[in-house]
Amino acid sequence: MRWIGLAFLLTLASGEALAQACVVHSQAERLDVKVCQQNRNIPQKLFADGFCQPNLAGQKVDVQYVDQCPAGAFGVCSNAQVANMPYRQDIHYYGVATDAAYLQPYCEAQSQGTWLKP
Repeated sequence: MRWIGLAFLLTLASGEALAQACVVHSQAERLDVKVCQQNRNIPQKLFADGFCQPNLAGQKVDVQYVDQCPAGAFGVCSNAQVANMPYRQDIHYYGVATDAAYLQPYCEAQSQGTWLKP
């Protein structure tokens, strides 16, 4: 029993036990973008206070915290690396499926992620 408790605490400390995601919906005059970022190994406070709080001038931004990203994405950049940082996340894209034409190459080349079609 003692080992199970220790393993659980180590898992909590590594951030892998608790799911953490945020849905970011931004809107402007001719723009309506919805993505969900699912945390993999970003420190929880940094993820919530930084990654889930985009500063998008001239856009209305709504952020909703969820345990995991909702179904309905047209594509997912799985295990995407954050630029110039050792952090990883899964980015779920909702809305216009034809956007995959430029999101997939960016995911694979820039973010070193794997593009998935749910």
